[in-house]
Amino acid sequence: MNGQSWRWWLLIGLTSPVVIPLALYTRLTALRLAPAAGPAEGVAGVRYAGRPVRLLLLGESTAAGVGVSCLSQALVGQLASALADSQQRPVAWRVLAENGITATQACQRLLPQVPAGSFDLAVLVFGVNDCSHLTRLSRWRASLCRLAVGLQAGGASVVFTGVPPLQYFTALPWLLRWLLGARAQQLDAQLQALADEHRALYVPLELDFSDEYLALDGYHPSGAGYRVWAQHLAAAITRSLHSRKID
Repeated sequence: MNGQSWRWWLLIGLTSPVVIPLALYTRLTALRLAPAAGPAEGVAGVRYAGRPVRLLLLGESTAAGVGVSCLSQALVGQLASALADSQQRPVAWRVLAENGITATQACQRLLPQVPAGSFDLAVLVFGVNDCSHLTRLSRWRASLCRLAVGLQAGGASVVFTGVPPLQYFTALPWLLRWLLGARAQQLDAQLQALADEHRALYVPLELDFSDEYLALDGYHPSGAGYRVWAQHLAAAITRSLHSRKID
């Protein structure tokens, strides 16, 4: 356990008489939105010629599109469309996601659903639930390592999205925002290091967390938020693929 992590756990212990009731109250009163509707797979950019790029989005509630009504407006639909335009090729996409899932649970429940050799790109979206579930850094890192190794063994190039900065989530009271935001930064640092070790692509989450880019729950992106997130992701992926073209 590094110094930052130790100090964070100490803060959790010291503030627990306030934090625990606050967290329970927030959970009970939070607005709960459903995942986006629609088929969990599709094809974007059908006007383009060539073999489709096969894209998998795997993750938590933001991967499931919570905050918008349909998957075409969610991260997976927006990312597939942006990649199709940048690559000038169709993108065949699939999403595997669960609301509330942690990286460890994804290893158990989602990873076994990924057939080997089925995807060229696998984008992983995790972190919020591991923050709120107080996942230890060692377990977070081990679970992401298992996901990366499993997907790479199946032939996919792995892309990690940055852990969302919970300090900007307006649905959370200020103390929870502060504590969970600090934890998100620690998880994100582990994510960046892991990406370097496994030759995966790490893409920071660059999003203005103003009302325009947040859903009604103040916790998930709106359609505009997903669009900006997808555009940044697509640009980073395109730059990464420039020197190693997918055939």
